[in-house]
Amino acid sequence: MRLAFLGTPEASVVSLRAMVGAGHDVVLVITQPDRRRGRGNTISPSPVKEAALLLGLNVSHDIGDLGGLDIERGVVVAYGSLIRAPVLEQFPMLNVHFSLLPRWRGAAPVEWAILAGDDVTGVSIMSLEVALDTGPVHLARQLSIGDKNASELLAELSQLGATALLEVLASPDLLAHPRAQEGDATYAAKLTTESFHVVPTMDQTLMLRTVRLGRAFTLVNGRRLRIRRAHKPEVTMGTPGTLNVVNGTVVLEGALGAIALDEVQPEGSTPMSAMAWWAGARLETAPAVWS
Repeated sequence: MRLAFLGTPEASVVSLRAMVGAGHDVVLVITQPDRRRGRGNTISPSPVKEAALLLGLNVSHDIGDLGGLDIERGVVVAYGSLIRAPVLEQFPMLNVHFSLLPRWRGAAPVEWAILAGDDVTGVSIMSLEVALDTGPVHLARQLSIGDKNASELLAELSQLGATALLEVLASPDLLAHPRAQEGDATYAAKLTTESFHVVPTMDQTLMLRTVRLGRAFTLVNGRRLRIRRAHKPEVTMGTPGTLNVVNGTVVLEGALGAIALDEVQPEGSTPMSAMAWWAGARLETAPAVWS
């Protein structure tokens, strides 16, 4: 099948490679422009652009370049921008969405599934409409969440989504007969920096779920501390807003429970064990508070 592909992050690359590997003719890849990624001021291409160039595919940053192409469909996987009506009127487009629609329409379905404590999530291969994630679904596949963090869950969903996408592209029946979404819709709004801020007013469950998102942080004596891994402690001291070492483990005490820190990353430093950080910060010599 002659296709165009629209995607940007690493999670999109799996579907792109799968399409090429299955023999589809990817005529053009559209991705977000090169930008500063990671530390420093180095301008870097998106993961999709890097993969597309290695595959020998044509790449553009302008969705207008789709105009006049001889393609049968577009495939969209985490492109990063809404596809406007004039484009959708010209080209039918499939979207690989990382949730079981209509649950978690929107920009951050993986993170919201974790924050909500969902037992399962999945992927939906849907036809794009102008409205956000409202299109009919050609195929859905389910996945258990368990205690996976966002990175682990997204990696599994990326593989599941690529497999489901190939199944739809190979099936005239699935392509021709999508089903309308059923059930109550929930929305996964884009997360902000504050969405990852672990604070003492959170209950223990929400603190641990926030850590699983992968960018969690708190402020210790006013300085940012990234929380990379944590668990439920066996013993706590019970004073909200304080840090203590309990049975050789650094514990953040909250008003509605506590969490034990396993791995952290202080400002301007590299990841380390929580106890190594505690020893270096010498917090036992002065009151330590977190907020």
